[in-house]
Amino acid sequence: MRLAGQANVYDTSARPSAFIEEMQSLYRYRELIVQLISRSVKTRYKRSFLGVAWTMINPLLTMSVLTLVFSGLFGFPARSYALYVLSGLLLWNFFAQTTTAAMGDLIWSGGLIGRVYLPKSIFAVAAVGTGLVNLGLALIPYAVIALALGGRFSPVVLLLPAPVLIFSLFALGIALMLSSLAVRFADVMPMYEILLTAWMYLTPVIYPMDLLPEGASRILRFNPILYPLASFRSLLLDGVLPEISQIAIAAGLSFLTLILGWAVFTRRSREYATLV
Repeated sequence: MRLAGQANVYDTSARPSAFIEEMQSLYRYRELIVQLISRSVKTRYKRSFLGVAWTMINPLLTMSVLTLVFSGLFGFPARSYALYVLSGLLLWNFFAQTTTAAMGDLIWSGGLIGRVYLPKSIFAVAAVGTGLVNLGLALIPYAVIALALGGRFSPVVLLLPAPVLIFSLFALGIALMLSSLAVRFADVMPMYEILLTAWMYLTPVIYPMDLLPEGASRILRFNPILYPLASFRSLLLDGVLPEISQIAIAAGLSFLTLILGWAVFTRRSREYATLV
């Protein structure tokens, strides 16, 4: 309140909680998010001779090796197994690259956020946005490869953005939690890269769940990536609608992870400028 003859007084108690304030700041800086995503995508392909095809080289080579080694072992026809692995690698690479980039971008931008105000979550959000663009571009050569191998696409593939967006919320929640740790502990990133390798082998990216023993299959159902991956493959690979339970579990876990990640990240977000 301002009384006659008194100067304005800033009431810190009127400041919203960091949880809400970060959301408000993120909305105000939405144009910067678009610019960061655009810069990341352009930087990735600017000097690339093959352009968008580079997004498929790593999963394509990995698919080729895994198909040669495991297609006979798992009893899959080589063509079917190749597309099964490739579809899993696309979604897994989106998750791995997004969460890793979110940590790195926040740490490497320490000099910037120490000089000017920015919502600290902007780097995680931009990393997820960049990952979505790269995933969308990677689906183009995937479609070419699928058609070349005799695959067919059902109209339900048009619903593919639904599980992708749900999964992106999960990736954002994980990215925020990891970023809040990475600014305090320098060894979080290398430890996470090791964890990612183990996590991938605990996710049915290169093997079908049906071949696992009942006990192992029951344990892997606690893997939160299982459900969006199954929904993604149902639409892209099988051409059928995923089970409602899959979508419901994936959405519930993603929203829960996002809220938890946002709460963990914003609890100390006002201190990050002094830590990085």
